[in-house]
Amino acid sequence: MAGRRIVLITGASRGIGAETARVLADRGDHVVVNYREKAKRAEALADSIRHAGGSASTAAADISDADAAHALVAGIIGEFGRLDVLVLNASGGLELHAGPDYAMALNRDAQERLVRLAVPHMPSGSRIVFVTSHQAHFHGRKPVPAEYEPIAASKRAGEDTLRAMIPELANRGVALHVVSGDMIDGTIIVQLLERRNPDAVTARRDHGTLPTVTEFATAVALATTSPADPGHTTYIGGQDYLDGREITL
Repeated sequence: MAGRRIVLITGASRGIGAETARVLADRGDHVVVNYREKAKRAEALADSIRHAGGSASTAAADISDADAAHALVAGIIGEFGRLDVLVLNASGGLELHAGPDYAMALNRDAQERLVRLAVPHMPSGSRIVFVTSHQAHFHGRKPVPAEYEPIAASKRAGEDTLRAMIPELANRGVALHVVSGDMIDGTIIVQLLERRNPDAVTARRDHGTLPTVTEFATAVALATTSPADPGHTTYIGGQDYLDGREITL
């Protein structure tokens, strides 16, 4: 894979993760499409990337499972010898039958574990991108629909945990970049929330047009290369959240 960055994108079989994989592959990266159970969907994405002239592979792993996370990283290092970019896109908590601790296990604990597993194999100049939402990023400062509270609280906890690692990451030459967005039209999270609390989604639309999957994924892809201080946050959409903060695209 000489000349190509090795990029692992978690939860990449659909939505933002899948579109981010397409964008980065178009730019010349090799993308590892991580998925939990949608093997056919992930393979179809990798095939489409390869047919378009890009480079992609797939890797099954439930990153909330410690053994699976270890195997995921070991497999990538065994095949490629390094990891240049880690895009932490996978999240959850609204799924049916999800236990009360699942959101925190996935959105905080699994994120930290995967970073700690990956960083020893990431060369200086590598990048970690944590994908989040405004409702999580601003948790505690802005209201959150009750149905989304477990995700918002756990993703905020995950972000805080990773931010606490910035000095440790910097010592290794690895930078953390956060990308936060308003509700993203067409994502599974918005679809699930519309079923449980459609008024919450309508309220966000009343503030303006919601960003699309393509717009947000493009911002995530840019965050893997754009110059920025460690811990920099790129905001996409949701002007009412920002209170005068500069929106970086």
